[in-house]
Formats: sequence, C-alpha cells, structure tokens
Amino acid sequence: MSKINDTTVVKQQYATANNLNTRISIHDKYSTNKMGFGNWIVSNYEIEKGDRVLELGCGNGDMWKNRESLIGCCSQIVLSDFSEGMLMAAKENTGSFDHMEYRVIDIQEIPYADETFDVVIANMMLYHVPDLEKGLAEVRRVLKREGHFYCATYGEHGIVEYLSKILFAYGVENNINKNFTLQNGYEILSQFFSTVEKREYTDSLAVTNIDDMVEYIYSLSGMVSLKRVSKQEIKDILLVNTTNNVLNVPKEYGMFISS
Repeated sequence: MSKINDTTVVKQQYATANNLNTRISIHDKYSTNKMGFGNWIVSNYEIEKGDRVLELGCGNGDMWKNRESLIGCCSQIVLSDFSEGMLMAAKENTGSFDHMEYRVIDIQEIPYADETFDVVIANMMLYHVPDLEKGLAEVRRVLKREGHFYCATYGEHGIVEYLSKILFAYGVENNINKNFTLQNGYEILSQFFSTVEKREYTDSLAVTNIDDMVEYIYSLSGMVSLKRVSKQEIKDILLVNTTNNVLNVPKEYGMFISS
C-alpha cells in the first residue's frame, strides 16, 4: 500500500472515534490480563513534578481519563492528534485543565521549539507515520536532552496474524503494518536515541461473545476483503475455532522507552 493511500485510509479510520472505540471495547471486555494495556502503559511513565508533556496521536484521550493526580503533576500537557474528531473525543473523555491544551499536530512537523518537553508520548501510532525518520527526528528535537520518549506498539505475531490464519479462505492476509513493531522498533529508535529499552506486556483475548469479535474484525482497515462477506459467515468460522465456547486470541503488545 502506498504512503498516500495508507494516509488516506488512516484518516478515514480515525476521522471519528467509532472504529477505535470498537477495538478498545473488545480489549476491555476480554483481555486475560486484567491490569489493562492502557494502565500498564501509564504505569511505565516517569513524569516528575513540573514536567512539560506532549502526547502525539492521543486518540480519544482515554489513558488520561480519571488521572487528575498525574495531570496535576505536570506544568503543561499538550494532547495532540491529526484528527479533529479524535481531539473532540479526547476533550470529552479527559476534560479541561488550565495547563492542558488540545492541538491538531503532525508528528512530522511539531510546532514547538527545540528541547521544549520533558516527556513525549506516541502510543500505537508510529507505524502510521508516512516519513517515520522525519517524525522521530522531530520528537528528538523537541525533547529535552534528559527527557524520555514513550511509544507503545504491537508485535508481528498477535491478533492479525491469528485472524489471517483462520480467515485465509476469504482472502484475509497477514498484512499487518510492519513499519514500527516490537520486532524492529529498537533498531529504528536507536538511530535517534542513545538509550532504548523494550518492555513487553503479557496478554491475550478470551472472547465469549463471538458477535463482539465479528464487529472488531469489521472495524479493521486491513479486512477490506471481508466487506462482501456476511457477518454470519465470519461468525460461523470463529465458532468453529472456539474451545469450550471461548475464542482464544493471542496478543503481542509492549512499548519502548527512549532517551
């Protein structure tokens, strides 16, 4: 898929929070690790009193919801996304604070001076950046010398790989975006940061309501070939793959912490 087409698809996928909310919902309901990926991500943040924080690709802002103490620790927080629809959802989820602002920002052209932020965050979005080298160079530029960059991502052997195996008869391919994954992220980040650490999150899905999994599948941009297939047909395939009425789906997620 070309960068132009990929960018168009991403904008369509994230124009509103609907598809994202569908995907978040299934993780909330069926993840076997009850800590929750978002909670785990935040637990890795080292944000000190007075820090200035920039989040790129904040999505619906759910990870900042009900975290007033963490928000209050910062002297400035900028939650940004390239989608105004996402920012509207983020503001509804997170609320308004005197030192928090919501801005449309492209990671490839961050509108701040050098070494502005103590912490920069870019979770589950770097694989969408058309010019990732330019984006990471911008992150390095606006991050203070002793600052930290947090970026969560997925691995190459999780949900999409599993679905491609059981739905291969319908033309579903393992076309997961591999621009930035747990497998190659360390090498990519090491070009811009002197220290890079990878941390992995152990989890899987144990889905008991197959209808939820069907909706999740149809929310994925990579499942275009299924648009002409009835949801009941996909549900029947999934049911065949259940064990004791549970569909067990592997997940592979984690994050990198760079400085």
